[in-house]
Amino acid sequence: MYVGTQLAARDDDDYRVWSQLGVNHICADPDGPLDRWSLDDLRRLREKVESFGLVLDMIQLPLPSSPIETATYPDILLAGPNRDRQIDAICTLIENLAKAGIPAAKYNLNLIGIPRTPDEKGRGGSLNASFRWDKTDRDAAPGLAGVLSEEENWERIDYFLERVVPVAESNRVRLACHPHDPYTPPGYKGVTRVLGTVEGLKKFVTMRESAYHGLNFCQGTVGEMLDNPREEIEDVIRWFGSRKKIFNLHFRNIRGRKLSFMETFPDEGDMDMARSLKVYKEVGYSYMIMPDHVPAISGRDPQGVAFAYCYGYTTGLLQALDAFDA
Repeated sequence: MYVGTQLAARDDDDYRVWSQLGVNHICADPDGPLDRWSLDDLRRLREKVESFGLVLDMIQLPLPSSPIETATYPDILLAGPNRDRQIDAICTLIENLAKAGIPAAKYNLNLIGIPRTPDEKGRGGSLNASFRWDKTDRDAAPGLAGVLSEEENWERIDYFLERVVPVAESNRVRLACHPHDPYTPPGYKGVTRVLGTVEGLKKFVTMRESAYHGLNFCQGTVGEMLDNPREEIEDVIRWFGSRKKIFNLHFRNIRGRKLSFMETFPDEGDMDMARSLKVYKEVGYSYMIMPDHVPAISGRDPQGVAFAYCYGYTTGLLQALDAFDA
């Protein structure tokens, strides 16, 4: 396992900075509209990334974490009239990833985005994303998806997996799905978010079983599903990791629990991230470890500085873990 990033490069200097920081593995996307990426676009991206001494480990499929109202391929989850055509476009993209030499893709199956309540002050006055159920409009109206039952949500997900997973398997491209962030009670905004619980994620990875069908395992999001993240997270990591269902890792910490939490830097949350890394190593996890959702801080390049800190922290933990094992 090794440090990676999913930050979008603003210019070539960002590629140079990542190389200088030792962040040699990245997830990146080609330029241009998400529904028009060609094989040549993917090849050019990989060649450019490699020209800076970096490795393009994965891309993000045009199935992001944003609300369905802004989705490139909304009919996949809405069961709309263009669903099959949009799924075919995803299958073609997976085939092109294989031809371009890109081994993995991450994606979301998200209808209502990433609900949050107002940011809260963290360490030194940083602004940290938070979610407090008691501050949420629990009667918020349904969006474009309308009222969607758990059963219907699963049926739509299975319809997608049934068609896409065989293509991923035949092309040896790993598909890493992000959990629903955060857990919300059934029926919030009309939707029961089936990938917002550990049991739901277990069901998901065993549907259409394949070595190329797994998770973009966000430790922060999974912690948000738990009553006691510090004590429960290791068993969850072991369950998915021992079954080789973790294809990418969002290395993020929180303070709090299900329905009431604040995101934090990795060193100050409730979960013991050093202990978690030991578990990932025990189960044989072998891909990227990505800092994710850093707090907003002060400075001339606040996001860059915050992520640089997280990269350094994560690299230090990995080096300490290797030294301990030696």
